Amino acid sequence: MIVMSNSDILFFHLLFAAFATLFGACVGSFLNVCIHRIPRDESVIAPRSHCPHCNTLIPWYLNIPVLSWLCLRGRCAACKGPIAFRYTLVELLTGMLFLAVFMKWAAPAALHMPPIAQPLMIPVYWLFLAGLVLGTFVDFEHFIIPDSVTIGGMAAGPLLSALVPALHGQDLWWQGLRSSGIGLLAGFGLLYAVGWIGTRAFKKEAMGFGDVKLMGAIGAFLGWKAVLFTIFASSLLGSVAGLLLIAFGGVKLQSRIPFGPYISLAAAIWLFWGETLFALYVNLLRP
Repeated sequence: MIVMSNSDILFFHLLFAAFATLFGACVGSFLNVCIHRIPRDESVIAPRSHCPHCNTLIPWYLNIPVLSWLCLRGRCAACKGPIAFRYTLVELLTGMLFLAVFMKWAAPAALHMPPIAQPLMIPVYWLFLAGLVLGTFVDFEHFIIPDSVTIGGMAAGPLLSALVPALHGQDLWWQGLRSSGIGLLAGFGLLYAVGWIGTRAFKKEAMGFGDVKLMGAIGAFLGWKAVLFTIFASSLLGSVAGLLLIAFGGVKLQSRIPFGPYISLAAAIWLFWGETLFALYVNLLRP
């Protein structure tokens, strides 16, 4: 039997934390390909990564997440065309999100659940957050959320919840599946109702159907309480952001503003701090 000291445990914890960050940055690099190609109905597998200006294939040593952009100073090595900072932003953001998930769920003492649940929950949350990043940046640029994120999330959420019922604080597979199904129906149904009421009230489409499907996917992964929080928080975040953009001349009053990014941000907030915020809210309601 091998007994590790506290220093050994700390070393391996930091080692895996570094791996989580690097792995997240690599996933972010692939998400950049998806963000660029999926809205254009292009394959995300072939051809290899290439410069959008001169179509020169990018060799692996010039395609290292974050570092390559910094070393090349944001320009293509072949044609010197500008490479958008968005590519590095997605890599950095995904790397930090993967690290945050690892740091929150990698300590068994921090959770009231069997330790075996944690290594299974971490990759599920990585997948979930990667989908949110993909949907957010596509929505910002094209005002759509890919079906691979929304319908894919609604399909993957119940399956993964049955495999890892601890995602919903459950022990048995059917309990996890039931909680996921309730969350999916709550997310899809509530936001569909909000959009239907808004359309009737304003006499025009108030919400894209992609947002409705995205909320269904969020409910499938995180449950009904996350749906209620996400609807409220995303509405608040979207309203504040919209007012700031109007005040500073970024958009006009009737301009179309993507709502998916605010849904994604609210869902990410719930993932990391939602249960704590929900408990605080319940305590405020108590006499």
